[in-house]
Amino acid sequence: MSWIYLFIAGLLEVGWAVGLKYTMGFTRLWPSVITLATMAASMGMLGLALRHLPLGTAYAVWTGIGTVGTAIFGMLMLGEPSGALRLLAIALIISGIVMLKLLSPA
Repeated sequence: MSWIYLFIAGLLEVGWAVGLKYTMGFTRLWPSVITLATMAASMGMLGLALRHLPLGTAYAVWTGIGTVGTAIFGMLMLGEPSGALRLLAIALIISGIVMLKLLSPA
């Protein structure tokens, strides 16, 4: 169950990272409220995952999911570059996440 919590926490991290763009520096009320709620939910789920997962593994996977998801969102929805080296970097992050999962005792 801890890995499910961690995966959801990572997806919520993507949500709040993307949400930051739409808050306009926290000057827009509803995007700010949603972003802050998503931040709190992400941290809450990470906290649940940390009950049974090692800190270093959980934090690396959480930030990795957030990084990959945010980068993919940027490429697909915001027209950010998607060159071969950028995609390779994302693939390396994903392989790191998978290896941490496979090597985790929990």
